Amino acid sequence: MGLGLLTLPAVLLLLCGRRTECTDPDITTNAVYMSEKTVILSCNLSVNSLIVSGHRWLKGSKVLHEDKDTSNVMTYNVTGLPGDGSGQYTCEFLTTPDVRMVVNVSVSPQVLHLKASEHGNEGDTGVLTCQSNSFPPVTDWAWYIVSPNAVEVIGNGSSDRYVIKSTGNQTVLRISNVDIEKDQNEYTCNATNELGTGGDVIHFKVRSRLAALWPFLGIVGEVVVLVTIIFIYEKRRKPDEVCEDEDSATGALKSNSGANNDNLRQRNSN
Repeated sequence: MGLGLLTLPAVLLLLCGRRTECTDPDITTNAVYMSEKTVILSCNLSVNSLIVSGHRWLKGSKVLHEDKDTSNVMTYNVTGLPGDGSGQYTCEFLTTPDVRMVVNVSVSPQVLHLKASEHGNEGDTGVLTCQSNSFPPVTDWAWYIVSPNAVEVIGNGSSDRYVIKSTGNQTVLRISNVDIEKDQNEYTCNATNELGTGGDVIHFKVRSRLAALWPFLGIVGEVVVLVTIIFIYEKRRKPDEVCEDEDSATGALKSNSGANNDNLRQRNSN
């Protein structure tokens, strides 16, 4: 029997192997954006000779949904856009062998700072970080200083004090020898991909060199106050308390003196 008489499932088995998943070129995909936060994904398997026993939706290696529907069309609602909802989704028809196709959900960069307000000590190195998990990946990062007077572009060559390291979805700005007068500003990190640009703002606050001494000075102050209170208390003790103490001591001496005299008389009489 010639190869031309083989059915399509048999051809797929020869190409992919019985235990190997492959991508079927006859799957039509579509992504319909219902709103800024919701998109409906759909996949249509045009090969009617394949027996479908179920569907599976994945994002990366994570299974998002699985069913036993035998339809040649499968859909999935993506929510949470434009943040973590973007990315590459896979629609998989459970056939023999399984066939799948990737559907892209693309948005412009959504930039997030690790901390809305960063702190640095005067003279140390300040570190500002931004990241974007949007799809498609970021192709370019840029940093700016936003001061009351102007917006200044920061580049690796603009000053020896600034170092920028960007790796895909993350960018880090390092400011060496932080100055409380010059560097306490707002900083903007901008990301660009093929769909547009997005950014975020970080407030950078610089602490004085003496900031680390304040806790120690606070403890010293508490000790001084405590010693002063004890000293004042001892100085202002009531005179009656002092007299009572003196009378008690005098009575004890008299008592001891009388007892000694009695013992002496008893010895003499003997």
